[in-house]
Amino acid sequence: MTGLHLPTALVVAMACLVIVVAVGLWRGRTRPRGFMTVSEQATYETLHTASLAGRHLAEGLTDDGCEAAAPYLRALLATPALAITDRKSVIVWDGEGEHHLKGVVDQAAAALEQGRTVVLGPAEVTCSSTECPVRAGVIVPITVDDGVVGALAAYAPATSAAMARAVEELASWVATQVEVAELSFERTRAMEAELRALRAQISPHFIYNSLAAIASFVRTDPARARELLLEFADFTRYALRRDGAFTTLAEELTNVERYLVLEQARFGERLGVSLKIAPEALPVQLPYLVIQPLVENAVRHGLAAKEGEGVVTISVTDAGTEVEVAVDDDGVGTDPASIRKILDGQSRADSVGLGNVDARLRQVYGDQYGLTVETAAGAGMRVTFRLPKYSPAIREAPAAAGP
Repeated sequence: MTGLHLPTALVVAMACLVIVVAVGLWRGRTRPRGFMTVSEQATYETLHTASLAGRHLAEGLTDDGCEAAAPYLRALLATPALAITDRKSVIVWDGEGEHHLKGVVDQAAAALEQGRTVVLGPAEVTCSSTECPVRAGVIVPITVDDGVVGALAAYAPATSAAMARAVEELASWVATQVEVAELSFERTRAMEAELRALRAQISPHFIYNSLAAIASFVRTDPARARELLLEFADFTRYALRRDGAFTTLAEELTNVERYLVLEQARFGERLGVSLKIAPEALPVQLPYLVIQPLVENAVRHGLAAKEGEGVVTISVTDAGTEVEVAVDDDGVGTDPASIRKILDGQSRADSVGLGNVDARLRQVYGDQYGLTVETAAGAGMRVTFRLPKYSPAIREAPAAAGP
């Protein structure tokens, strides 16, 4: 899963449109600006304000996010005060009459426990201050698939049916933002689980073979053994780090080169390497450990079983708004049906990283950015994937630091 899938995006769009109608009735404008009509100006201002609020709710009902979003939510309702609660306490009060904050949790109890809208009048919202505009309120539960997670409370001198509808629509929109945030968290957790699985899969085979190759040079060529040991240390530091899910193509390819140096120490002249890299693609960010597993798969399953020499070719091509990455080998190839089962999650055959990399690419960029595999028995294998040069999924998450 990645970003907003179409159904979620439609929900957000529909919610915004409903807000335009419902909230627009509550707080319509009287004067157009420029060439906009009154209704067009109200529509623009409502959508713009909702957009500003939404970006602060990207992580759900956090303290900081609610505090930053509250002024925009209150502007949408044009009420003198607004509060957001979770199931236990008030997260934020925005506007006038903050001395009413202590009563919000009790006033919101029915909304939180029964999941229904609560309309409060002067009998429930008492105040001794003649200057305080808070005399009534509407409290609406924020409800997601798992149930009520909080409440949106709007306070004003008096309530109306239009105000109640507007608060209900706005609470529904906030709930949509919370659900989108949860989808993002689930995607992140899934990516972390996939990375842990990949590290566990790489470690046993490669570490043993690399150390065996290094040991073979200790007496005959100590300087070479030392160089290989340093390459091995840098490779494992990169592969096992925990400081970010993203890196650049330049860093990923540097680590691929370390891997190939170690494998060439093992295979000698049997393993040839060809690199065709477009320099302008090097700064592009991507999930880390997506190219090296494909190269390892080519070496272990394509070339190790081949008699004589074999070549792995890594190509990175600039394709306008995208970059195309290809890993080719002229090894033994395999049955396309077995690869299809791996990518569909129907097989756990010993094919290092193909299913893992495919899943992570789709999680970050969408299903259209998975792996494409071309192979046949005796015909080698070609694995390609595309990367958008700019992706919101990566802009929202920091790139991994260099090893």
